[in-house]
Amino acid sequence: MEKFIPDEARLQAVEDNYKAIRDKVYNTAVKAGRNPEDVRLMAVTKTVESVYINKAIDLGASLIGENRVQEYLGKKDELHLDGVEKHLIGHLQTNKVKQIVGEVDMIESVDSFKLAKEISRVSVAKGVTSNVLVEVNVGKEESKSGIFAEQLEELLYEISELPSVKVKGLMTIPPICDSESEVSQYFASMYQSFIDIRDKKIDNIEMNILSMGMSGDFEAAVANGSNIVRVGSAIFGARKYF
Repeated sequence: MEKFIPDEARLQAVEDNYKAIRDKVYNTAVKAGRNPEDVRLMAVTKTVESVYINKAIDLGASLIGENRVQEYLGKKDELHLDGVEKHLIGHLQTNKVKQIVGEVDMIESVDSFKLAKEISRVSVAKGVTSNVLVEVNVGKEESKSGIFAEQLEELLYEISELPSVKVKGLMTIPPICDSESEVSQYFASMYQSFIDIRDKKIDNIEMNILSMGMSGDFEAAVANGSNIVRVGSAIFGARKYF
């Protein structure tokens, strides 16, 4: 197997990009009248080689997100993960639950009671508690996973009864929009759902995390209450699919 040789120009680009995005997140939070310490920047590592991920981590990235179970498990031993929080952010099939429970700090993509129940079952068997976010399909797109906002409360009550699963908040991916004002409407709607659920104080349900905003729309997300933005290509460059 050929030894992987990192691209020095790409390493420099990752450094420049990471610092620029970090500063932009900070400044956007300040502009929105928020405490910038309350907004976390997640480095999304889908299709990114370990050396570039480690570059971001060494620059201070303390939160990474991976889309695929197999890809994360294949890379994790090469990563500088001490003190780094790891989230699974992609769609999770029930047959992959046993592989990922206990390997990451949070599963952001719980979109059904069936999935939550399997996470609970595996978590009990492994003797761990799994922190999760419920994914909401805010644009009601058939091509995307996530539940509709109207079904959210019912699902949360069901999950609240499960052992070894702790809901920490919500995650969403809005539709592709033509303008920042349009995407802001989706984010504002999601934030309202987040606040409404939090005010209900459902047992075993916390609303501490609102994960929304990616490379193209994180500024609008921060302005509308997001406290985790998931940024991949704007840090690491365009994704390579093999």
